[in-house]
Amino acid sequence: MSFTIHGIGVSGGIAIGHAQLMTHAGLEVPRYVIPQHQAPEESARFDAAVTQVRAEFEEVRASVPATAPAEFAGFINLHLMILNDSTLSVAPRRIIETESCNAEWALKVQTDALLAQFDQIEDDYLRERKADVIQVAERVMKALSGQPGYVPPPRLETDQNLILVAHDLSPADVVQFKRHQFASFITDLGGTTSHTAVVARSLAIPSIVALHRARHMIRENELLIVDGTQGVVIVDPDEQVLTEYQLRQQQFDIGRQKLRRIRDRRAVTLDGVQVELQANIELPADVAEALDNGATGIGLFRSEFLFLNRRDLPDEDEQFEAYRNVAEEMDGLPVTIRTYDLGADKSDDQEQERVTTNPALGLRAIRLCLTEPQRFITQLRALLRASQYGKINILIPMLSTANEIEQSLALIGRAKQGLDDEGVTYDRGIKVGGMIEVPAAALALGMFIRKLDFLSIGTNDLIQYTLAIDRTDDTVAHLYDPLHPAILSLIAGIIKAADKAKVPVALCGEMAGDTALTRLLLAFGLRQYSMHIAHLLDVKQIILKSSCSELKPLARKMLRASDPARLQSLLEKLNS
Repeated sequence: MSFTIHGIGVSGGIAIGHAQLMTHAGLEVPRYVIPQHQAPEESARFDAAVTQVRAEFEEVRASVPATAPAEFAGFINLHLMILNDSTLSVAPRRIIETESCNAEWALKVQTDALLAQFDQIEDDYLRERKADVIQVAERVMKALSGQPGYVPPPRLETDQNLILVAHDLSPADVVQFKRHQFASFITDLGGTTSHTAVVARSLAIPSIVALHRARHMIRENELLIVDGTQGVVIVDPDEQVLTEYQLRQQQFDIGRQKLRRIRDRRAVTLDGVQVELQANIELPADVAEALDNGATGIGLFRSEFLFLNRRDLPDEDEQFEAYRNVAEEMDGLPVTIRTYDLGADKSDDQEQERVTTNPALGLRAIRLCLTEPQRFITQLRALLRASQYGKINILIPMLSTANEIEQSLALIGRAKQGLDDEGVTYDRGIKVGGMIEVPAAALALGMFIRKLDFLSIGTNDLIQYTLAIDRTDDTVAHLYDPLHPAILSLIAGIIKAADKAKVPVALCGEMAGDTALTRLLLAFGLRQYSMHIAHLLDVKQIILKSSCSELKPLARKMLRASDPARLQSLLEKLNS
């Protein structure tokens, strides 16, 4: 019987094929007591499992095809780093010895302790790295139980028509399956910033995450249609539906091929308005793909990737190398690097762990940086040193008060003075900007305009804070509405005020890559979009077919409207 499952589409397109189910080992294990004299033997068994998994990762890393996206090697390196960290590879041995327990239970206890720390992190990207810890722990658990590290390769005669159905996927899994040319990935878990989503987008494979129970509802070899654009999986479709989606698939593929033709064209409207389309990246390896899709700069480089799964920040030289590499690869195009936007966790403080009930409103982003100025200056020095190798801009997240702006600029001044004293060169004209993602900042924009060189609107948090909606909470996710009159008024006001003051303003949230909103933002006066790489060509196509002068009257009507149905109707007219 045919049925439909809904999830979050993270990579567009349509795939049609047969299901191949993938099983992961769980972390639900029994605890049993071992005699004290057997503890060394049990510890040795744990060490052997870690060694086996390390060898598996090394083998996968060595087998990554030269043509594979650069993210693959980065993800495998991240999992190796997690595995090699003493918190996962050594601490369970102490638990075995002190509690006289089996290795599986010791691994579970230590993993649970690590995962609890991730729950305190507000940033979506960092919080979803919790899945990486689980995936590494699962592999060690498999090794302890004698299971193979990877699922056997799929049947060769149907490789290109297989759809991988999993509870979750690790980067190592994806690298392994890349050789078998899966048509699609679908998973129960994950979000728009999960590794599965990142890899799926880099491969241009239709993918859906957050399907919840698809792994249990779908049977092996069952025919599936995956609509990554709509976030829909159709199980066992009838002939009419299958024929319809086969036609849609052909049309989508032709459309993507045509989009490549505009890669090198400037984004200019029909009435001559030039627009900058820049990319959001999480990893330095993303730069090649950004350039390949015609990005005219990096509008948001989330520097938090350097701080994953560590108890403290990487040193200045390590950060400098990462920032310099991105600047050099962009070859003179602008690179806006956001200073680290970590959440309210204190995992590096072994004296006392701070607990907060609402990390979104707690010690995060610039608030955390200002409480630990020396660590912040380390990053600022690295950014300044790298600025001589390209056009680097510094972006400060979550500013809300004049005092925070002044303190941030003062610390940047201290970092510059330190480099001056040492005779280190840097770009003395480096621009410093602020994220407008807190309603207070949007409503008191004057102080930002007077003190900063540029602004960047972070719509993800701005919407969340303005509407009091936790965007990670499924029970209220339907209330997260970019078309809410308050949101439209705030965004239009920010763009207008910045334009009047001749201060550059970009928009780097999910709204920038939403093609349904491209023309509306254009009519508001937005001239710099920064988005996920996968959306660059789609947005460019719309801009090339738009006329700002024709859009503005409809946009003004939308700003005066308050009824949701009326707003939707006007938006459809704007896009017609």
